[in-house]
Amino acid sequence: MAGTDEPSGHRPRPTILDVAREAGVSRGTVSRVLNGGHFVSPAALAAVQDAIARTGYKSNPHARSLKSGRANSVAFLLTEPQHLLFEDPNFAILLRGAVNALAERDLSLVLMVAGTDSERRRTLDYLTGGHVDGILLVSSHAGNTIARRLLDADLPVIACGRPLGLEGKLGYVAADDLQGARDVTQHLLDRGRRRIATITGPLDTSGGVDRLEGYRQRLGDRFDERLVEHADYTRAGGAAAMARLLARTPDLDAVFVASDLMASGALQTLATASRTVPGDVAVAGFDDSGLAGTLTPALTSVHQPLDTISREMVRLLLAVIDGGTPLGITVPTRVVVRDST
Repeated sequence: MAGTDEPSGHRPRPTILDVAREAGVSRGTVSRVLNGGHFVSPAALAAVQDAIARTGYKSNPHARSLKSGRANSVAFLLTEPQHLLFEDPNFAILLRGAVNALAERDLSLVLMVAGTDSERRRTLDYLTGGHVDGILLVSSHAGNTIARRLLDADLPVIACGRPLGLEGKLGYVAADDLQGARDVTQHLLDRGRRRIATITGPLDTSGGVDRLEGYRQRLGDRFDERLVEHADYTRAGGAAAMARLLARTPDLDAVFVASDLMASGALQTLATASRTVPGDVAVAGFDDSGLAGTLTPALTSVHQPLDTISREMVRLLLAVIDGGTPLGITVPTRVVVRDST
């Protein structure tokens, strides 16, 4: 009858059964492929993937979540003031890498910023309400209770950077901050610099602690506390710290700055003080973000592979969600030499 005909041009949405018939396998085999490919032979896996492409099958994340009891989403939690999400290029690179890694697994990402007490309170209420399966924790500070509260709530968490005070309890992926700082300090020594200052990151972060320690270790007996200034990973903080260093130790001839963003502020201060770079003062940063190559002069910087870090964070988090043990991974760094040294 006409009333039972499909509308002209309409095609029913392909189902798992359609994929199974096309691939010549059971419905259960297709389901196992869609849920990670465990216990599926290579031939069956290839047949199902080919059938999915031919039929145009699209999985239904909502239906899967109802069946599994999972949200099929992960939170990207930045524990910094909101403006840094847009000012610091590192966060954008990490966010992009996490989105891409999750998309490969058909999972969604929820971006959350918790830089104030009220934001942290609302964030904890949301995260402990079952809305996400796990958390990628970015820029955790020692003494910040949010990481411990998440652990107490038995939520899977992987941190970006070594979580000070929670090593052994919280999985993480970190750049080798210690070795990177050693290497860039050695690079400045090899350039003939002898009064090498540093602008550190916050000392309640592993990057702030480890980059200072690497600098200290490489200088050894030449380490001078007067050549150390602390800042906050912001452009303004780097500019102010550089001004304090120049006022206190005007004979400095190099500075290792613990982030590219702070280094951009340091370069502004040096230009205002009529100090040439690298003629009067060599400047090196840390991150090798997209910012480094755009500065004048182009900034020598320690490269940390942020795309790799974000992908590894996603991999470790999904393993913890599936019941695995939280692991800590450190990835290597390298010095990228440009015009500032």
